[in-house]
Amino acid sequence: MFTRDERRALIFLAVVTAAGGVIRASRGAAPGGGAAAAAVAPDLPGGDLVRQAALSRQAEAAQRPLLPGERVDVDRAAEAELERLPRVGKRLAQRIVADRQANGPFRSLEGLGRVAGVTAALLRVLTPFVSFAGAVPTAAVSPASVYPRQTAVGAAATGAATAAAAAPGAACGAPVAVNRASTQELTCLPGIGAVLAARIVAEREAHGAFKDVADLARVQGLGPRRIERLKGHVTIP
Repeated sequence: MFTRDERRALIFLAVVTAAGGVIRASRGAAPGGGAAAAAVAPDLPGGDLVRQAALSRQAEAAQRPLLPGERVDVDRAAEAELERLPRVGKRLAQRIVADRQANGPFRSLEGLGRVAGVTAALLRVLTPFVSFAGAVPTAAVSPASVYPRQTAVGAAATGAATAAAAAPGAACGAPVAVNRASTQELTCLPGIGAVLAARIVAEREAHGAFKDVADLARVQGLGPRRIERLKGHVTIP
C-alpha cells in the first residue's frame, strides 16, 4: 500500500505527463489544423488554423527577396509583390497600384516615372528587377536622361542631346506618327536623339497624346526651331 504522500506524488506525475501530451498534440496540429486540433481545442474550428497557415505562407512569400534574374511585372503585380522591389515600401506600392488603376498600365520605366515618389535614381535601381506587361525593359535610354532635373547626370545628357540636334538626323523614309512611335523610331527624326525621343515618349504617356506639331513644345528641349524642322517628317492623327 502507498502512503498518502506517495499517492500525491503519483497523481502529480500523472497530471504532468497528461499535460505534456496535450502540448505535443497542439504543436503537431498547428501547421495543418484538422482533426488533431479539434481534439485538443474543440472550440477552435480546424479551418481557422488552415487559413492562418495559408496567410502566413503568403506573407512569407511576399517578404522573400527576389532571386537572381527574377522580375516583378509592375503592370500586373499586387501591392505585396511590389513591396519585394528594392526601396519600394508599402506606401509607394499603394501609390503605384492606385496610379495604375486610375491611368492604366505603365508599359515602361518612363511611364512608371509618373508616380509621385518615383525618382530617376529609383528608376535606375529598379531597372534590373522590373518588367512591364511581360516585356523586359531595355537599358537603351537611362532614366536619368528622361528626368535631367532630378540628377546631375541629366546635365551631361542634355549637352549630348544638343550636340545631336546640331547634326542632321537619319532619314526616316516616311513620316513618323508621333503619338504611336517608339523611342527608337523617333530617333530617326532630324534633331531628335535618344534623350529627346525618351522625353517625347514620357510626356506622351504622362499627359496624353499631342494634338498637333506645335503641341510638341510640351517636351523639355523641343523649342520652336526644332519643332519647325520636324514639320513634314511627322504626323499627328
